[in-house]
Amino acid sequence: MSQNDIKLIAGNSHPALAKLISTRLNIPLSQVGLYQYQSTEASVVVGETLRDEEVYIIQTGYGEHSINDFLMELLISIHGCRAASARKIVAVIPNFPYARQDKKDKSRAPITAKLIAKLLEAAGCDHIITMDLHASQIQGFFHAPVDNLYAEPTMLKYIRDNMDLNNVTLVSPDAGGTKRVTSFADKLDLPFALIHKERQRANEVSKMVLVGDTKDRTCLIIDDMADTCGTLIKAARLLLENGAKEVIAMISHGIFSGNAIEKLESSEISQVICTNTVPLQKRSSKIIQLDISPVISEAIRRLHNGESISYLFSHTID
Repeated sequence: MSQNDIKLIAGNSHPALAKLISTRLNIPLSQVGLYQYQSTEASVVVGETLRDEEVYIIQTGYGEHSINDFLMELLISIHGCRAASARKIVAVIPNFPYARQDKKDKSRAPITAKLIAKLLEAAGCDHIITMDLHASQIQGFFHAPVDNLYAEPTMLKYIRDNMDLNNVTLVSPDAGGTKRVTSFADKLDLPFALIHKERQRANEVSKMVLVGDTKDRTCLIIDDMADTCGTLIKAARLLLENGAKEVIAMISHGIFSGNAIEKLESSEISQVICTNTVPLQKRSSKIIQLDISPVISEAIRRLHNGESISYLFSHTID
């Protein structure tokens, strides 16, 4: 792809991923300065012409600083590109911010994910590329097109290449993840188990119940994100108490906020496999990152050329 075809802008949330995408597409990152004043106000300075250009802004929903700082930086960048007369502006958001606030689950609760969608469109965004949305209905919050990519093909390839499938049972850590786990189980022809949470009151798990046989098996917990890792660690403990030989976790978005990595290090989980949709704040011998930049790069190329994106839902990109 010619560097004259599109412009790539890297936000400050995940510069390493932006560089991987830039290298993959053979397109240099555009000269755009993203700064923060001492007052914590964000500033965007466009250092080259964007007139009548197709612009892709790479900014994930987590990073070293506040997620809200990076969200404002993205909104200002989109607005700046619109002011610079860009023809098309695409926000590449591998981990969509506030995705867990996708429904009115209690009285007077805001649907914040919908607010984020409205903010992006109001800033001037024409198209969104994201990955493994916490809830697929978030796509319906937008009037603009949304391409929700999947890490599943990359994960399936890793499982096939690195695990003994004769001894693996897939596990969903809650009822909400059953559809995701059954999709993996069908493609790999593997058995699966489910952990059901019983609650005495809201936000307080009183008991976790395992449904399925995991005795003498390597249990692979599949989930879309790991934040504080409390549920993940409790699930691993339950599986081992029920005779599991080993517990491995595989997740799309490794957020690992607070002291999550320290808790993982001291937990019974032997390995955590995640993608690089968000940057790792701390390294751990237990964490393996899978690179999803080939998938995002191919999505950008296909979107630019008017080709189908659905191919990426079931095929890996080398």
